[in-house]
Amino acid sequence: MSNEVLMYLVIGIVALFAAIVVAYIILNKKMQKSSIKQIRELRKGTESKAFSTEVMYQKLYLFFSKVPLFKRYLLKLRRRLEIMNIDDEYLTRLQASKILTKASIIILVLTIAIIIFASSNILLLSILLIFELFMADTIIDGMVDKIDNNLLKQQINFFSEIRHAYHEFNMVEEAIYQTAQDDEVEVSRQANKIYEILISDDPETELEKYYDIAPNSYLKEFAGISYLTKEFGDRKIDGSSLYLKNLNNITQEMQLEILKRDKLDYVFQSLSVISVVPMLFLDVVKNWCVSQFAFTKDFYYGKTGMIVQVLILITTFICYVLTRKLKDNGSVNTNTKNTENPWQAKLYKKKPVKKIVDLFIPKEGTREYRTTKSLLKRAASYLKLEWLYINRLISCIVVFVVSLILFLQFHRIAVDYVYTNPTTDYDILGEMNDADTKKAMEVTELDNKFLNEFRGKTSTTVEDIKKSMQRSKEYRTSTDDEIQTAAERVHGKLQIVNSEYVKWFEILLAVVFAILGYMGPILLLKFQERMRQMEMENEVLQFQTIILMLMKIERVNVEMILEWLERYANIFKEPISRCVNNYESGAWEALEALKNEIAFPQMIRIVESLQAAVEKIPIAEAFDELDTERAYHQEKRKESNERLISRKGMIGKGIGFAPMVVLFVGYLIVPLVFIGLTSMTSSFNTMSAM
Repeated sequence: MSNEVLMYLVIGIVALFAAIVVAYIILNKKMQKSSIKQIRELRKGTESKAFSTEVMYQKLYLFFSKVPLFKRYLLKLRRRLEIMNIDDEYLTRLQASKILTKASIIILVLTIAIIIFASSNILLLSILLIFELFMADTIIDGMVDKIDNNLLKQQINFFSEIRHAYHEFNMVEEAIYQTAQDDEVEVSRQANKIYEILISDDPETELEKYYDIAPNSYLKEFAGISYLTKEFGDRKIDGSSLYLKNLNNITQEMQLEILKRDKLDYVFQSLSVISVVPMLFLDVVKNWCVSQFAFTKDFYYGKTGMIVQVLILITTFICYVLTRKLKDNGSVNTNTKNTENPWQAKLYKKKPVKKIVDLFIPKEGTREYRTTKSLLKRAASYLKLEWLYINRLISCIVVFVVSLILFLQFHRIAVDYVYTNPTTDYDILGEMNDADTKKAMEVTELDNKFLNEFRGKTSTTVEDIKKSMQRSKEYRTSTDDEIQTAAERVHGKLQIVNSEYVKWFEILLAVVFAILGYMGPILLLKFQERMRQMEMENEVLQFQTIILMLMKIERVNVEMILEWLERYANIFKEPISRCVNNYESGAWEALEALKNEIAFPQMIRIVESLQAAVEKIPIAEAFDELDTERAYHQEKRKESNERLISRKGMIGKGIGFAPMVVLFVGYLIVPLVFIGLTSMTSSFNTMSAM
């Protein structure tokens, strides 16, 4: 480990220790303020004189809520956790603080690793440290997903207990209440909420409110079926309770979902890390190649090497984002962004910004307006049209500015390399010894004197440099041949130095990159749309399960089935919502319009069955094949999940391993082969001339 790396490491450890001391002092002062009283009230009756990790996490929560960067992640965590922890502020704070603390420790370890591996490259170090902000999202989302998956697994046991309680009480609300008293904490909280809804004065209104905050669709299905059974009563179908049959259907759906999530987690558990790891080894590969093959030094320490490094970083960033978008654990609450007043909305309220953005937003009624709005809906994006165009414009400006900065940096690196590279012939294998390096640097420093004299003078010739050398004291005793060789060498360096400035085609390239940046948000939405289309068959199979549960309940009609489908729809939500809104003006016509909007055969068949149930036959007869072919649909659902996981896994592996391939092929193998062959050709030509 070099002294510079050791210095960075020591500075990092000292800074960490100082941060811990400051945090302790701040927390100690906060304990004396009124904000801690809320925690004490929540902990009333459970105080312990011994050290408590729960109290520590509650104190850390207060600390995180005061620090701007931590506060952003804390609020994001709360939005997901408070849905699962209904009205339990203490548990929400505890879990949020625990997750954020663990994530901070992981990020700290990663920061130290980045400093060790990339301390010699300030640009790379800066990009990697910024990239950690994106990594934090992945780590936090993964921890919250574990809680979400745990709740889903608890629901399996909960529904099993409900069956026994229902046999005993034969009343839905009493069975839920009894089971909630003895079951696991997270699911019991949801069960108590459903019980309160069922016994309320206006259960239908309260149920609609619960649909908006339920952690997953299966709890919504359970709450809805329980309400319908309580209102319309239970029935015996083939000697069995319809309510219990429906519970069994929901349980089977959950089991399939758990298996799907577990397999997706297994496939994607390391892809995000694999896509990021190559960035940590850029300097390692560079140092190894230069130490073993000195002829590659011009590439790795010059402008070309830096360009390849930036391309690898861009590839890594794109692959990382796509990998995150590709992995979806199926939770309906994965979107935790602030959709009411995000930064885009705040920025759009400023009049100068609004005027500029409005110039780019397509006019209502135009084809581009309809296409973009449709894309937002198909991709299930939370963005409004004006927010999307703010993202596009900011992306365009940032890419343009960053491109110009990078071009300037490339030119600076090329000039610095000319001024700092030891002037010597290539040493094919190994490095120069200290004596040779010292001698080569003396030549470089001497050349730099004449470079500074003629730098910026583009009309300088070899003769001009030669005359200047003859007048200098350094070349007073040198022969004409030596001066001629030195002048030609300096002239070659001077041409490089004088040519390193931002050229017109580089500005044109920056504009091209800016246009790509402007298109980036649209391309990302199209990628999300494509990923959602892969889930289309899975959603239709879920619709079939919902219809199977509803069709045998008395007083259920086509409109009610459509409302249920709308509630649980994701991909088909927009056309189903329009159908529900138009249903009153004509049921058959609304369903016909829905059928014309969709192109998926299985969904079209469901709509045709609904049309038959509107005027011709009862609902149970229109969908009788769902009951008789239940086993077939279950197997088809499993096979559909397997196909989906296989396709996502194949795409994910291709995207996740792309940065690794680019690193080894584009940054290691190709430079070694190309530069090696070029060097050998040059050596053979020199030998032939001799």
